Amino acid sequence: MVNIAEVARAAGVSNATVSRALSGRGSVSPKTRERVLQAAAELGYVVSQAASTLASGRNRNVGLVLPFLDKWFFTQVLAGAQERLMRAGYDVTLYNLAGRGFERREVFENFLLRRRVDAVIAVSLELTDDEIERLHALDKPLVGVGGPIEGVRTLAIDDVLAARLATEHLIGLGHTRIAHIGGDDANDLDFHLPTKRRQGYEDALVSAGATPDHALLAAADFTLPGGYRAAKQLLGAPAGHRPTAIFAASDEMAIGAVLAARDLGLVVPHDLSVIGVDDHDLAEFFGLTTIAQFPSDQGALAAESLLAELEPETHEPIDTLLPFELVVRSSTARPRPE
Repeated sequence: MVNIAEVARAAGVSNATVSRALSGRGSVSPKTRERVLQAAAELGYVVSQAASTLASGRNRNVGLVLPFLDKWFFTQVLAGAQERLMRAGYDVTLYNLAGRGFERREVFENFLLRRRVDAVIAVSLELTDDEIERLHALDKPLVGVGGPIEGVRTLAIDDVLAARLATEHLIGLGHTRIAHIGGDDANDLDFHLPTKRRQGYEDALVSAGATPDHALLAAADFTLPGGYRAAKQLLGAPAGHRPTAIFAASDEMAIGAVLAARDLGLVVPHDLSVIGVDDHDLAEFFGLTTIAQFPSDQGALAAESLLAELEPETHEPIDTLLPFELVVRSSTARPRPE
Protein backbone atom coordinates (compact mmCIF):
# COMPACT_ATOMS: atom_id res chain seq x y z
CA MET A 1 0.00 0.00 0.00
CA VAL A 2 1.11 3.53 -0.76
CA ASN A 3 1.87 5.54 2.38
CA ILE A 4 1.89 9.25 3.15
CA ALA A 5 5.70 9.48 2.87
CA GLU A 6 5.58 8.33 -0.75
CA VAL A 7 2.98 10.99 -1.56
CA ALA A 8 5.15 13.60 0.16
CA ARG A 9 8.21 12.60 -1.93
CA ALA A 10 6.20 12.66 -5.15
CA ALA A 11 4.78 16.09 -4.37
CA GLY A 12 8.07 17.47 -3.02
CA VAL A 13 6.61 18.44 0.35
CA SER A 14 6.72 17.25 3.95
CA ASN A 15 4.50 14.54 5.44
CA ALA A 16 2.82 17.22 7.56
CA THR A 17 1.95 19.25 4.46
CA VAL A 18 0.42 16.18 2.82
CA SER A 19 -1.66 15.58 5.96
CA ARG A 20 -2.90 19.17 6.01
CA ALA A 21 -3.64 19.20 2.29
CA LEU A 22 -5.63 15.96 2.34
CA SER A 23 -7.51 16.69 5.56
CA GLY A 24 -8.51 20.22 4.60
CA ARG A 25 -7.18 21.50 7.93
CA GLY A 26 -4.32 23.90 8.38
CA SER A 27 -2.68 26.40 6.06
CA VAL A 28 -1.73 25.06 2.62
CA SER A 29 -1.57 27.16 -0.52
CA PRO A 30 -3.99 26.21 -3.32
CA LYS A 31 -1.07 25.41 -5.63
CA THR A 32 0.55 23.08 -3.09
CA ARG A 33 -2.77 21.43 -2.25
CA GLU A 34 -3.36 20.73 -5.95
CA ARG A 35 0.13 19.23 -6.28
CA VAL A 36 -0.49 16.96 -3.30
CA LEU A 37 -3.91 15.87 -4.56
CA GLN A 38 -2.46 15.10 -7.97
CA ALA A 39 0.39 13.04 -6.46
CA ALA A 40 -2.05 11.14 -4.24
CA ALA A 41 -4.32 10.40 -7.21
CA GLU A 42 -1.45 9.20 -9.40
CA LEU A 43 -0.17 6.91 -6.65
CA GLY A 44 -3.63 5.69 -5.69
CA TYR A 45 -3.27 6.89 -2.10
CA VAL A 46 -6.44 6.93 0.00
CA VAL A 47 -6.55 8.30 3.53
CA SER A 48 -7.32 5.57 6.07
CA GLN A 49 -10.27 6.79 8.08
CA ALA A 50 -9.51 4.30 10.86
CA ALA A 51 -5.92 5.46 11.13
CA SER A 52 -6.98 9.09 11.02
CA THR A 53 -9.49 8.50 13.81
CA LEU A 54 -6.91 6.73 15.98
CA ALA A 55 -4.35 9.48 15.44
CA SER A 56 -6.68 12.43 16.02
CA GLY A 57 -9.33 10.97 18.28
CA ARG A 58 -11.96 12.25 15.82
CA ASN A 59 -14.30 10.61 13.34
CA ARG A 60 -14.27 13.55 10.90
CA ASN A 61 -18.04 13.36 11.05
CA VAL A 62 -20.65 15.96 12.06
CA GLY A 63 -24.21 15.10 13.04
CA LEU A 64 -26.94 17.29 11.52
CA VAL A 65 -30.30 17.02 13.31
CA LEU A 66 -33.40 18.27 11.46
CA PRO A 67 -37.10 18.24 12.41
CA PHE A 68 -38.11 17.70 8.76
CA LEU A 69 -36.38 16.71 5.56
CA ASP A 70 -39.24 17.34 3.14
CA LYS A 71 -39.36 21.13 3.51
CA TRP A 72 -37.34 23.57 1.42
CA PHE A 73 -35.81 25.59 4.27
CA PHE A 74 -34.30 22.54 5.95
CA THR A 75 -32.90 21.05 2.75
CA GLN A 76 -31.22 24.38 2.00
CA VAL A 77 -29.63 24.57 5.47
CA LEU A 78 -28.45 20.98 5.00
CA ALA A 79 -26.97 21.75 1.58
CA GLY A 80 -25.04 24.77 2.86
CA ALA A 81 -23.66 22.92 5.88
CA GLN A 82 -22.74 19.79 3.96
CA GLU A 83 -20.90 21.68 1.23
CA ARG A 84 -18.75 23.54 3.76
CA LEU A 85 -18.04 20.44 5.85
CA MET A 86 -17.11 18.35 2.81
CA ARG A 87 -14.58 20.97 1.75
CA ALA A 88 -13.02 20.63 5.21
CA GLY A 89 -12.84 16.85 4.92
CA TYR A 90 -15.82 16.02 7.17
CA ASP A 91 -18.62 13.56 6.54
CA VAL A 92 -22.19 14.39 7.56
CA THR A 93 -24.57 12.05 9.36
CA LEU A 94 -28.18 13.16 8.97
CA TYR A 95 -30.78 12.62 11.68
CA ASN A 96 -34.35 13.32 10.53
CA LEU A 97 -36.69 13.63 13.52
CA ALA A 98 -39.94 13.64 11.54
CA GLY A 99 -42.18 10.79 12.68
CA ARG A 100 -44.03 9.63 15.75
CA GLY A 101 -41.82 11.28 18.37
CA PHE A 102 -39.56 8.45 19.51
CA GLU A 103 -36.92 9.40 16.92
CA ARG A 104 -35.79 12.41 18.93
CA ARG A 105 -35.29 10.36 22.07
CA GLU A 106 -33.35 7.71 20.16
CA VAL A 107 -31.08 10.29 18.52
CA PHE A 108 -30.17 12.18 21.70
CA GLU A 109 -30.10 9.21 24.08
CA ASN A 110 -28.36 6.71 21.83
CA PHE A 111 -27.06 7.64 18.37
CA LEU A 112 -25.29 10.92 19.19
CA LEU A 113 -23.87 9.45 22.40
CA ARG A 114 -22.10 6.58 20.66
CA ARG A 115 -19.32 8.98 19.68
CA ARG A 116 -20.03 8.48 15.99
CA VAL A 117 -19.91 12.23 15.46
CA ASP A 118 -17.43 14.90 16.55
CA ALA A 119 -19.97 17.72 16.71
CA VAL A 120 -23.66 18.48 16.20
CA ILE A 121 -25.69 21.07 14.27
CA ALA A 122 -29.29 21.27 15.52
CA VAL A 123 -31.65 23.03 13.09
CA SER A 124 -34.87 24.62 14.40
CA LEU A 125 -34.82 22.47 17.53
CA GLU A 126 -35.25 24.01 20.95
CA LEU A 127 -33.07 21.54 22.86
CA THR A 128 -33.95 20.53 26.39
CA ASP A 129 -31.52 21.01 29.28
CA ASP A 130 -31.02 17.23 29.41
CA GLU A 131 -30.16 17.03 25.68
CA ILE A 132 -27.65 19.87 26.00
CA GLU A 133 -26.07 18.34 29.11
CA ARG A 134 -25.66 14.97 27.39
CA LEU A 135 -23.79 16.54 24.48
CA HIS A 136 -21.66 18.81 26.66
CA ALA A 137 -20.75 15.88 28.92
CA LEU A 138 -19.22 14.15 25.90
CA ASP A 139 -17.38 17.34 24.92
CA LYS A 140 -19.17 17.55 21.59
CA PRO A 141 -19.28 21.06 20.09
CA LEU A 142 -22.84 22.14 19.36
CA VAL A 143 -24.29 24.88 17.15
CA GLY A 144 -27.98 25.68 16.85
CA VAL A 145 -29.76 27.23 13.86
CA GLY A 146 -33.12 28.94 14.24
CA GLY A 147 -33.32 30.37 17.73
CA PRO A 148 -31.62 30.85 21.11
CA ILE A 149 -30.41 27.82 23.11
CA GLU A 150 -29.10 28.43 26.62
CA GLY A 151 -25.30 28.19 26.71
CA VAL A 152 -24.99 27.24 23.03
CA ARG A 153 -23.81 29.24 20.03
CA THR A 154 -26.90 29.84 17.91
CA LEU A 155 -27.60 31.45 14.55
CA ALA A 156 -31.00 32.93 13.65
CA ILE A 157 -32.74 35.78 11.93
CA ASP A 158 -34.90 38.12 13.97
CA ASP A 159 -38.29 36.68 13.01
CA VAL A 160 -40.21 39.54 14.62
CA LEU A 161 -38.33 42.17 12.64
CA ALA A 162 -38.52 40.13 9.41
CA ALA A 163 -42.31 39.88 9.73
CA ARG A 164 -42.55 43.54 10.61
CA LEU A 165 -40.55 44.47 7.49
CA ALA A 166 -42.87 42.39 5.30
CA THR A 167 -45.99 43.99 6.78
CA GLU A 168 -44.54 47.50 6.62
CA HIS A 169 -43.90 46.97 2.92
CA LEU A 170 -47.62 46.36 2.42
CA ILE A 171 -48.56 49.30 4.65
CA GLY A 172 -46.19 51.52 2.70
CA LEU A 173 -48.01 50.63 -0.50
CA GLY A 174 -51.26 51.87 1.05
CA HIS A 175 -52.91 48.62 2.17
CA THR A 176 -55.09 48.77 5.29
CA ARG A 177 -56.85 45.37 5.18
CA ILE A 178 -53.80 43.14 5.51
CA ALA A 179 -54.35 39.48 6.37
CA HIS A 180 -51.81 37.10 7.87
CA ILE A 181 -51.40 33.39 7.17
CA GLY A 182 -49.33 32.01 10.05
CA GLY A 183 -48.40 28.64 11.46
CA ASP A 184 -50.85 26.34 13.21
CA ASP A 185 -50.40 24.91 16.71
CA ALA A 186 -48.44 21.90 15.40
CA ASN A 187 -45.79 24.24 13.97
CA ASP A 188 -45.63 26.57 16.97
CA LEU A 189 -43.29 24.43 19.04
CA ASP A 190 -39.54 25.00 18.80
CA PHE A 191 -38.64 28.69 19.12
CA HIS A 192 -42.31 29.67 18.47
CA LEU A 193 -41.53 30.95 14.98
CA PRO A 194 -45.22 31.39 13.97
CA THR A 195 -45.88 33.41 17.13
CA LYS A 196 -42.89 35.66 16.47
CA ARG A 197 -43.91 36.32 12.86
CA ARG A 198 -47.46 37.09 13.93
CA GLN A 199 -46.06 39.47 16.55
CA GLY A 200 -44.05 41.32 13.91
CA TYR A 201 -47.15 41.57 11.72
CA GLU A 202 -49.22 42.98 14.59
CA ASP A 203 -46.44 45.34 15.73
CA ALA A 204 -46.32 46.88 12.26
CA LEU A 205 -50.09 47.38 12.20
CA VAL A 206 -50.17 48.98 15.65
CA SER A 207 -47.28 51.30 14.77
CA ALA A 208 -49.28 52.40 11.72
CA GLY A 209 -52.29 53.19 13.89
CA ALA A 210 -54.30 50.10 12.93
CA THR A 211 -55.93 47.54 15.24
CA PRO A 212 -55.18 43.89 14.39
CA ASP A 213 -58.34 42.09 13.29
CA HIS A 214 -58.70 38.39 14.21
CA ALA A 215 -60.94 37.94 11.18
CA LEU A 216 -57.84 38.58 9.03
CA LEU A 217 -55.84 35.73 10.59
CA ALA A 218 -55.66 32.19 9.25
CA ALA A 219 -53.49 29.25 10.35
CA ALA A 220 -51.75 26.79 8.06
CA ASP A 221 -48.94 24.25 8.11
CA PHE A 222 -46.16 26.03 6.17
CA THR A 223 -47.02 24.12 2.98
CA LEU A 224 -48.38 25.29 -0.37
CA PRO A 225 -51.69 23.40 0.05
CA GLY A 226 -52.02 24.79 3.57
CA GLY A 227 -51.54 28.34 2.30
CA TYR A 228 -54.02 27.69 -0.49
CA ARG A 229 -56.74 26.56 1.93
CA ALA A 230 -56.06 29.43 4.35
CA ALA A 231 -56.20 32.02 1.55
CA LYS A 232 -59.49 30.57 0.26
CA GLN A 233 -60.87 31.07 3.77
CA LEU A 234 -59.67 34.68 3.96
CA LEU A 235 -60.70 35.62 0.42
CA GLY A 236 -64.20 34.20 0.80
CA ALA A 237 -65.37 37.40 2.51
CA PRO A 238 -67.47 39.92 0.53
CA ALA A 239 -65.49 42.26 -1.72
CA GLY A 240 -65.66 45.21 0.67
CA HIS A 241 -64.40 43.15 3.61
CA ARG A 242 -61.86 40.78 2.19
CA PRO A 243 -58.15 41.65 2.51
CA THR A 244 -56.35 43.55 -0.21
CA ALA A 245 -53.02 42.06 0.88
CA ILE A 246 -51.71 38.91 2.57
CA PHE A 247 -48.49 38.42 4.50
CA ALA A 248 -47.74 34.70 4.71
CA ALA A 249 -45.19 33.39 7.21
CA SER A 250 -43.48 31.32 4.50
CA ASP A 251 -43.08 31.50 0.74
CA GLU A 252 -44.77 28.14 0.21
CA MET A 253 -47.89 29.41 1.97
CA ALA A 254 -47.63 32.68 0.02
CA ILE A 255 -47.49 30.78 -3.29
CA GLY A 256 -50.57 28.83 -2.16
CA ALA A 257 -52.29 32.17 -1.56
CA VAL A 258 -51.38 33.37 -5.07
CA LEU A 259 -52.89 30.22 -6.58
CA ALA A 260 -56.02 30.53 -4.45
CA ALA A 261 -56.50 34.13 -5.58
CA ARG A 262 -56.20 33.13 -9.23
CA ASP A 263 -58.73 30.33 -8.77
CA LEU A 264 -61.17 32.85 -7.28
CA GLY A 265 -60.74 35.13 -10.29
CA LEU A 266 -58.58 37.70 -8.50
CA VAL A 267 -55.58 39.27 -10.19
CA VAL A 268 -52.30 39.45 -8.28
CA PRO A 269 -51.24 42.15 -7.48
CA HIS A 270 -54.10 44.37 -8.72
CA ASP A 271 -56.79 42.74 -6.57
CA LEU A 272 -54.50 41.18 -3.97
CA SER A 273 -50.88 41.74 -2.97
CA VAL A 274 -48.98 38.79 -1.48
CA ILE A 275 -45.65 38.66 0.36
CA GLY A 276 -43.86 35.73 2.05
CA VAL A 277 -40.66 34.85 3.89
CA ASP A 278 -37.75 32.69 2.63
CA ASP A 279 -36.93 33.53 -1.02
CA HIS A 280 -37.83 29.98 -2.00
CA ASP A 281 -36.51 28.64 -5.31
CA LEU A 282 -40.01 29.10 -6.77
CA ALA A 283 -40.42 32.67 -5.51
CA GLU A 284 -38.90 34.30 -8.59
CA PHE A 285 -40.95 32.05 -10.91
CA PHE A 286 -44.17 33.29 -9.25
CA GLY A 287 -42.93 36.88 -9.08
CA LEU A 288 -43.28 36.67 -5.30
CA THR A 289 -42.17 39.55 -3.12
CA THR A 290 -40.48 38.06 -0.08
CA ILE A 291 -38.11 38.44 2.84
CA ALA A 292 -34.98 36.52 1.87
CA GLN A 293 -33.29 34.74 4.77
CA PHE A 294 -30.54 32.78 2.92
CA PRO A 295 -30.90 29.32 4.56
CA SER A 296 -27.97 27.83 2.62
CA ASP A 297 -25.72 30.53 4.06
CA GLN A 298 -27.11 29.76 7.51
CA GLY A 299 -26.02 26.14 7.13
CA ALA A 300 -22.58 27.15 5.88
CA LEU A 301 -22.09 29.58 8.76
CA ALA A 302 -23.16 26.93 11.27
CA ALA A 303 -20.55 24.60 9.78
CA GLU A 304 -17.91 27.35 9.96
CA SER A 305 -18.74 27.86 13.64
CA LEU A 306 -18.32 24.16 14.37
CA LEU A 307 -15.07 23.93 12.46
CA ALA A 308 -13.72 26.82 14.53
CA GLU A 309 -14.69 25.01 17.73
CA LEU A 310 -13.07 21.78 16.57
CA GLU A 311 -9.76 23.63 16.34
CA PRO A 312 -7.65 24.02 19.51
CA GLU A 313 -8.93 27.53 20.23
CA THR A 314 -11.91 27.94 22.52
CA HIS A 315 -14.96 29.95 21.56
CA GLU A 316 -17.55 31.33 23.96
CA PRO A 317 -21.18 30.50 23.05
CA ILE A 318 -22.87 33.51 21.53
CA ASP A 319 -26.10 34.22 19.66
CA THR A 320 -25.55 35.52 16.14
CA LEU A 321 -28.28 37.42 14.32
CA LEU A 322 -28.30 36.58 10.62
CA PRO A 323 -29.13 38.94 7.76
CA PHE A 324 -32.44 39.12 5.91
CA GLU A 325 -33.66 41.51 3.23
CA LEU A 326 -36.77 42.58 1.37
CA VAL A 327 -36.89 41.35 -2.24
CA VAL A 328 -39.60 43.19 -4.17
CA ARG A 329 -41.13 41.44 -7.17
CA SER A 330 -44.43 41.66 -9.00
CA SER A 331 -46.79 40.15 -6.40
CA THR A 332 -47.18 43.41 -4.45
CA ALA A 333 -48.54 46.77 -5.59
CA ARG A 334 -50.71 49.64 -4.40
CA PRO A 335 -54.32 48.57 -3.71
CA ARG A 336 -56.88 49.18 -6.42
CA PRO A 337 -59.05 52.25 -5.68
CA GLU A 338 -62.51 51.28 -4.45
